[in-house]
Amino acid sequence: MKATYHFPSDFLWGTATAGYQVEGNNTNCNWYAWEEEGKIIKGQRSGLACDWWGGRWQEDFDRAASGGQKAHRLSIEWSRVQPAPDRWDEQAIDKYREILRGLRERGLMPVVTLHHFTEPLWITELGGWEKENIQNAFKSYVQKIVEALKDYVNLWITINEPNIYTVSSYILGDFPPGKKNLLTAAKVATNLVRAHAMAYQIIHKIQPTARVGVAHNYHAMKPKRSWSPFDIIATHQVFSILNELFPNALVDGLVRFPIRHIRIPEAKSTQDFFGLNYYTKEYLSFNLRKPKHVFIQRSHDPHAELSDTAFIANEPEGFFEAMKWSRKYNLPIIITENGVENADDSLRPSYLAHHVHQLWRAVNFNWPVIGYLHWTLVDNFEWERGWTQRFGLWELDVETQARTKRSSADFYAEICYENGLSTEMVEKYAPGVLDEIFPQLG
Repeated sequence: MKATYHFPSDFLWGTATAGYQVEGNNTNCNWYAWEEEGKIIKGQRSGLACDWWGGRWQEDFDRAASGGQKAHRLSIEWSRVQPAPDRWDEQAIDKYREILRGLRERGLMPVVTLHHFTEPLWITELGGWEKENIQNAFKSYVQKIVEALKDYVNLWITINEPNIYTVSSYILGDFPPGKKNLLTAAKVATNLVRAHAMAYQIIHKIQPTARVGVAHNYHAMKPKRSWSPFDIIATHQVFSILNELFPNALVDGLVRFPIRHIRIPEAKSTQDFFGLNYYTKEYLSFNLRKPKHVFIQRSHDPHAELSDTAFIANEPEGFFEAMKWSRKYNLPIIITENGVENADDSLRPSYLAHHVHQLWRAVNFNWPVIGYLHWTLVDNFEWERGWTQRFGLWELDVETQARTKRSSADFYAEICYENGLSTEMVEKYAPGVLDEIFPQLG
């Protein structure tokens, strides 16, 4: 017997990238300085990355279009378009116009992120997101870019994963500026909420029909020891801060920290869609020997399949949980990132099959999920983890810039063209999970 899980006819399939990770040779931003300090694993450098700034975006977009994709998420590098406080680089802005026009010409809808973890060095020198004066700088940047690119873009993401940015940059110290201070992190989180609210208003003033959102990273989590009150309380606290602080603030204008609440009324009702990033599920335990990690120890289900560096566990039920949780915000949901690092492509096909199946379950329940953007199109520079993680549907040889198609690229193309997931696809690309995804046919 054969069967197919079909999606609505207007469902949006695509991939996602970020500017710094694919463009290459961006020497004027905080992440390049971070590389210069040797803060990347094994001392690796981004270098040319995927050489998009050199023009190789064209061939990669050709691959996306030929694979049946209809959308692509990318980001603007603030440091390229405003290299100094008093100067705009019009040539860089023209290049972004060219890239977005290239997407449109290939039938790919652009989804543009304005801040994806990076900012110009001069912003860092002014104190970055710790200082309230970044609001004026971000306001000027948003106004300039939206005015310049509005003819090509109708879907805007103001800030990518503000929760991950705050935690990684100001609590764990893995991202620049590498600080570890809870009070500073709270200040940064508050400034990010204000920045989003301001950007939302600016975009709608310039482009009333635009749809604006944030890409929220959802961490599925459970107490490791269900009997332990310490694990239960720790998981509840982490969940409320990591998953809910930002999206809740954009509903009612209230930033809820454990000790105090901060009212930002202008942030109320400032999302037109809910951007959802999901990768894995974790199990949390309270551990006094982990002060650098706020006394939280994270682990994966010991029975779950793990990615190459054990960064991600294949936990598709967590994806369903993430979409179920997102429904409470009463907005259309776009999956703005989902994927797995797996260089030899042994895990990605089953991960993809499992997660697309959970996606279909959500859509079949009439939950308002309207699109799915896979992370990522081609291997790119994975932040502090450098080139040690390979998320691409296409493999990248960093030395030669050669692209090699992985079998999951063909699998995803079949999903996009069929607008669904079929028994034939799963049997061809991920036969080991056929009985799980189509149990009635097993």
